[in-house]
Amino acid sequence: MSTVVPWRYTASDLDQLSPFGSVLADRMPMARFEGGAWSQPEMISMDDFQLHPGAHALHYGSSCFEGLKAYRWEDDSIALFRGDRHARRMGESAAQLMLPIPEPAMLEPMFVQAVRESAAWIPPDPGSLYLRPVLLGTDPNIGAAGRPSASAVLYVMTSPVGDYFAGGERALRLLIEDKQPRTTPQFGKVKTGANYASALVPTMAARSKYQADQILFCPGGDVQEAGAANFILIDEQRLVTKPLCNSFLHGVTRDSVLTIAGELGLEVEERDFTVDELLEWTQHGEAALTGTAAVLTGVGTLIHDDQEFQLLDGETGPQAKRLRTALVDIQRGRAADSHGWIRKID
Repeated sequence: MSTVVPWRYTASDLDQLSPFGSVLADRMPMARFEGGAWSQPEMISMDDFQLHPGAHALHYGSSCFEGLKAYRWEDDSIALFRGDRHARRMGESAAQLMLPIPEPAMLEPMFVQAVRESAAWIPPDPGSLYLRPVLLGTDPNIGAAGRPSASAVLYVMTSPVGDYFAGGERALRLLIEDKQPRTTPQFGKVKTGANYASALVPTMAARSKYQADQILFCPGGDVQEAGAANFILIDEQRLVTKPLCNSFLHGVTRDSVLTIAGELGLEVEERDFTVDELLEWTQHGEAALTGTAAVLTGVGTLIHDDQEFQLLDGETGPQAKRLRTALVDIQRGRAADSHGWIRKID
């Protein structure tokens, strides 16, 4: 259902954008894959979107999505952050699900089209416009469990957003889960809805019992990622995070933070580490989550075996704040982009 939008969001409107992603723009670009080819993307009303009840995605999980942001700068211009990398990652997810692959040459212009159409919805700092590209298998055949969908629909939703976590930039509480993985290892790097659904039961239980914001999944003691973000350790000399593998999402924000950390003089270590090392780290260092929605959010408390371990008295640490500021300054146009991450939208 569409929402009436003011001519332009202002800072005073940001409290209307909670919870994150609950306000959606009413138009979006869409393309269909049929007969071996993609149609020309067209702008449609969200209310006009239709999906057959027997669609492959609804029954057999042939769906993937992305999440990226556009920002309104102080000079009123609009900038999209790392759309090229998100487009490539969506193609990688599609390939793993055997869905028709939307090439970046088609998908990136759809990002731009969506941002232009939703320009009035983009709130000022600290708000942003969240883009949600979605790819669904659409074959109307409930007997097709053993084969991929030959047809698909691709669309790009937009949503004006504020902070992802309730409470803004406060340090988070994470429950360490050292037995179960977040998802199946071979699908960890695929951005598909089933990965998030599989984390819901333990996450809701952790919120109820421990008031935890997220679960940090560490199967067999191997520290991997939280339910909706990548995980990093930081101190005055180093940033430590798990190396890329198929068991967890290859975050674009993670990649950006690692690049910035090196430029700020931190030694970046991509290596495996255990829950035991993590708990030792709480004695001197910091931890944080990274992601498009989370940006870079400090972790103040880890919960393990009914014990709480605080990092820096439960507050976000100075290195996490420094990294977040450096990243946000590039996204907001307050610092130079030397990496080609920003695409200005006229």
